[in-house]
Amino acid sequence: MFLDFLDELRAAGIPASLKEHLLLLEALDAEVIGRTPEDFYYLSRAVYVKDEGLLDRFDQVFAKVFRGIATRFGPEGAEIPADWLKAIAERFLSEEEMAKVRSLGSWDEIMETLKKRLEEQRERHQGGSKWIGTGGTSPFGNGGYNPEGVRIGGESTHKRALKVWDQREFRNLDNSRELGTRNIKVALRRLRRFAREGAADELDIDGTIDGTARQGWLDVRMRPERRNAVKLLLFLDVGGSMDPFVTLCEELFSAATSEFKNLEFFYFHNCPYEGVWKDNRRRFAERTPTADLLHKYGHDYKCVFVGDASMSPYEITHPGGSVEHMNEESGATWLHRLTTTYPAAVWLNPIPREQWGYSQSIRIIRDLMADRMYPLSLAGLDAAMRELTRKR
Repeated sequence: MFLDFLDELRAAGIPASLKEHLLLLEALDAEVIGRTPEDFYYLSRAVYVKDEGLLDRFDQVFAKVFRGIATRFGPEGAEIPADWLKAIAERFLSEEEMAKVRSLGSWDEIMETLKKRLEEQRERHQGGSKWIGTGGTSPFGNGGYNPEGVRIGGESTHKRALKVWDQREFRNLDNSRELGTRNIKVALRRLRRFAREGAADELDIDGTIDGTARQGWLDVRMRPERRNAVKLLLFLDVGGSMDPFVTLCEELFSAATSEFKNLEFFYFHNCPYEGVWKDNRRRFAERTPTADLLHKYGHDYKCVFVGDASMSPYEITHPGGSVEHMNEESGATWLHRLTTTYPAAVWLNPIPREQWGYSQSIRIIRDLMADRMYPLSLAGLDAAMRELTRKR
């Protein structure tokens, strides 16, 4: 099985050598890990994967080779009880019954009511109109009907939830994608400022020829290599409504990592809040405080947000509006801090510009970005890079 694992890794483009394979076997013989599938996953990933852009490929190969072996990832205690998330049957209501289902009112009223229900409820409920459960008319739970409420887990049925509370699994973008990135690289090259300070030396051919001719002996001259001195912070929205745009974002990510040597990237979901992350599988355990970024990276960094800006408006405007956690400050607050610290900032949206007017959340983000939102197309990239070049 281990040799099949090695072959599959190589077939997927992960440069796994026999030396690394033997190292893995030695580690297993030395019993450096516990005898659990999860420990073996992390050990083999540490041995074989040297580029974080290949982590997603490794996961796919691991799942294929060791199919059926139970693994568990993510923070302890983060899962919602499974029997609460499985709607046994959807309750079909007549128009008269639907008309009787009333909204609880404002955002604050709904969240306060949910807090009280969580404190009072002691057991699972199904098909009811008050408690948190499945398949009913209660504004809290999943699989039921209510024109406004909080969906807790499960799949969306009526697309009417005021807030979604769910733990989701996202995958990292693959920065090794090259197909389709050529034109993106050309657009990104507009954002260039070459410098030679502190770069590696290269042979100055013209200077060497001139010096040799003048001196009469070989006079080798070196000069610092030219490099792109632009510093870039890249924030990538992942998961949910961004799933259809993964390929496009991977092409942008791959092009950016090759064009900018001073590049730092972070992930967020829907809207930036108080924490961002580098690895989607560890996003709950290994977050980087956004406040730390504001102090670590200088004001001369350019800032690019990539996301469809499609979400509940409450996720932007209200504390507690986040999909996955109770954020103490609104997304608008954090976005304002980021764009104030980094005035040279743009937002790239994969949704076509002509559709932006149909989404309230896109209009809000666009206003917060001072109208510096551009479509994630070649023309949009060119316009965004021009905007960043103008900002100093």
